[in-house]
Amino acid sequence: QVQLVESGGGSVQAGGSLRLSCAASGITSSRYLMGWFRQAPGKEREGVATIFISGLTSYADSVKGRFTITKDNAKNTLYLQMNSLKPEDTAMYYCAADVSISRVRAGSPLYWGQGTQVTVSS
Repeated sequence: QVQLVESGGGSVQAGGSLRLSCAASGITSSRYLMGWFRQAPGKEREGVATIFISGLTSYADSVKGRFTITKDNAKNTLYLQMNSLKPEDTAMYYCAADVSISRVRAGSPLYWGQGTQVTVSS
């Protein structure tokens, strides 16, 4: 049984930082693409950052230079370091995993966490 459990969300002021974590079980993270998605109220879910099996990373334009995705395969844990946070970063953040690049790029990875809320005030 695959489980992805996010933590680290919270409320911060604009310009602040948060670090999200996603503990994976039931999968070997080194064999999966993993990523972060977010969904704000009234908006569609969007991809934030992806880390490929090779270690290469990809970011949404809106977070480039501010967010960093990393993965500790020994701990089976995915991270998202978020700096210089803006009010528009406010959303529920979800961790996801899949072996299929096409499904991840389509925004439909197989496995999802329950989400962690990030709220940025101005």
